[in-house]
Amino acid sequence: MIAQVIVDVLNSEVDRIFDYEISTPVEVGTRVLVPFGGRTVEGYILSFSDSTDVETSKLKKVISCDEKPIILPEMIEMINFMVTNFNLRKMDAIRLFLPSGLRKNKIKEKIVLLAELNDKNVDTSLIKKNAKNQIECLNYLKEKNQELVSVLNEKFSSSAVKKLVELNFIKLVPIKQNRTKTNVDVAEKKDIVLTERQQQVIKTISQQKYQPYLLFGVTGSGKTEVYMNAIKNALSRGQTAIMLVPEISLTPQILRQFKQRFGDDVALLHSGLSQSERFDEWFKLYEGKARVVVGARSAIFAPLKNLGIIIIDEEHDSSYYSESNPRFSTIDVAKFRAKYNNCALVLGSATPDVESFYKAQKGEYQLLEMPERVNKAPMPTFKIVDMLSEIRNGNNSIFSRTLIAELSECLSSGKQAMLYLNRRGYQSSVVCRDCGNVVKCEHCDVPLVYHKEDGVLKCHYCDARYHLLSACPNCGSTNLRYGAIGTQKVVEELKKLFPRTKVFRMDNDNTRTKNAHYEILKEFASTKSSILVGTQMIAKGHDFPLVTLVGIIDADMGLHFADFRASERTFSLITQVAGRAGRGEYEGRVVLQTYMPNHYTYRCAVNYDYKNFFKHELNIREVTKFPPFVTILRVLISGDDEQKVVETTRQYMDKILDIKKQYPNDLIYLNAMKCPIKKIQNKIRYQILMRIGQNNYTNIRDLIYNIDRSLKKKDITSFVEVNPQNLS
Repeated sequence: MIAQVIVDVLNSEVDRIFDYEISTPVEVGTRVLVPFGGRTVEGYILSFSDSTDVETSKLKKVISCDEKPIILPEMIEMINFMVTNFNLRKMDAIRLFLPSGLRKNKIKEKIVLLAELNDKNVDTSLIKKNAKNQIECLNYLKEKNQELVSVLNEKFSSSAVKKLVELNFIKLVPIKQNRTKTNVDVAEKKDIVLTERQQQVIKTISQQKYQPYLLFGVTGSGKTEVYMNAIKNALSRGQTAIMLVPEISLTPQILRQFKQRFGDDVALLHSGLSQSERFDEWFKLYEGKARVVVGARSAIFAPLKNLGIIIIDEEHDSSYYSESNPRFSTIDVAKFRAKYNNCALVLGSATPDVESFYKAQKGEYQLLEMPERVNKAPMPTFKIVDMLSEIRNGNNSIFSRTLIAELSECLSSGKQAMLYLNRRGYQSSVVCRDCGNVVKCEHCDVPLVYHKEDGVLKCHYCDARYHLLSACPNCGSTNLRYGAIGTQKVVEELKKLFPRTKVFRMDNDNTRTKNAHYEILKEFASTKSSILVGTQMIAKGHDFPLVTLVGIIDADMGLHFADFRASERTFSLITQVAGRAGRGEYEGRVVLQTYMPNHYTYRCAVNYDYKNFFKHELNIREVTKFPPFVTILRVLISGDDEQKVVETTRQYMDKILDIKKQYPNDLIYLNAMKCPIKKIQNKIRYQILMRIGQNNYTNIRDLIYNIDRSLKKKDITSFVEVNPQNLS
């Protein structure tokens, strides 16, 4: 028998099938060890054949193999889909499905000892009367049936446990222990009465057929409860479920809700897990010991069989598109997987992606709406503050008088506030007032950010740190000015205004250690009259009943990006962060600070009028030829040597121009240029942007992929992105 094997080597030249002779009967998807180029490497059997074109004398044999396949047949179909649609190497796609510790057996199982009674009717007369610990240990086990030896040693002493083993009263059983700690306080389950609207939605999405649903529900409308009931229905049919949440929204509340409802049937997959914890969670799913996975985008690759439903919450979130290699769209992968399993795909959001809502209008998705909060609770009310007017009236503070007054009222009544600013650090840049030089990272073409707590200037792209400057490196002037404020500065100013108030901060700088998110949120939740300042990680997934006020410090920040999605993302973030207020019994208020109070994005956001925003945005995109009316392809080319990068870009352009001659009406826009951020981590970056009509999109895309594969070079990195989320 000939096994057709892909070897675990990340090299485009060997990213293909190799034939090996195998005598052991195994299944497709089995991991093998094979000789390859004078060494032994791991590989995976993707198919079998009765014959081969390799000469018998050159045909090598499989050295060894696992007993069971670790890549399911469904996964092989998904791998082929991703290779075709995202121009991935096969091995890059395969690695997405396997925890890194599984490869080369880097992680060992954690084995612990469990103590059990040999006989519940044990004769304690054999124990000395003064052996109090031994007797108490036996009585404890009579009630508990079994317990970890480590726990017994701590409670009753290791010598007592050892003696009971010698007397044959208890036996020690080795078991594999899961290393994952959820770090959530699992509250007692409450009976929740579903609204009529929730019941209707659950009934619809629980149908056993492939159908993408767009669940458009306002913040606080009870979407999470809908998700959990739909998952419960799938489990009752003997099926499994995938629940995806953006990494930033994987809050303790979300994890607690699912653990509370489904207990040990839930496995978690997210970046906060160590390699060994991730391995344990993956293995629970692989062995069928957990039937529900909750996680970020990587959870779409979980080894679940017989899927009954896939749910993607906050479907508009850009993190569902992988911007690092391998690049892929989670939603496209989810569609393929749902179709393969003939199950529902639910895309939920309070602010759907414009392209998703367009698909719902065109009938590609079925639209389901939840327009009201649970218990008919009112949406938070907005106050828009014109910051130009504040300056004209002598207020140069980062806080408007309206926001200060609202904060004072909120805190004096024992309530909580959340202040949103999507800029971490203390101040955003260092500018020379004399020559205009902006101090940038020497490795990246981006301004450095002042971090007062650490006393350094930081690059937010490569994490390089620099000493504070006393003079301009360009002209030597000491007349330096620091730019826009960040979260650290906001906290400092709040402490001056409200010295007795506890102020918490949550951003990427103070949440890098394990469980940091959990500890900050736990303390904030238990502190009355407190303020939480943060970046977009505070905008989603949080439910604090005492939060009655949300302040948006600099709403305009997102609108200034040269990106056709800038208005959409600003609308979404405003709506999401506003939704944190008034989720309990108290009404919520939002103060939005802006220099453009009449911008259509704000006018729609303050009225929670997504549909009018969508119409306005769609009209702009139709006129300017942006998605959903075209598909954007970007070829990103980077390297150490700018001359080589430019030459490679020219070679791409020459070949793409030939395609444009073939499809003049479909390749609508074509341009090559330096990236807006020309250098990141010492790599010079150029890009080719294309907008392609829908008629011949697949043909043009595949031709571009062929060009990319033919122009691969050792010292140049290039890849093609479909509808990239970031054009910088």
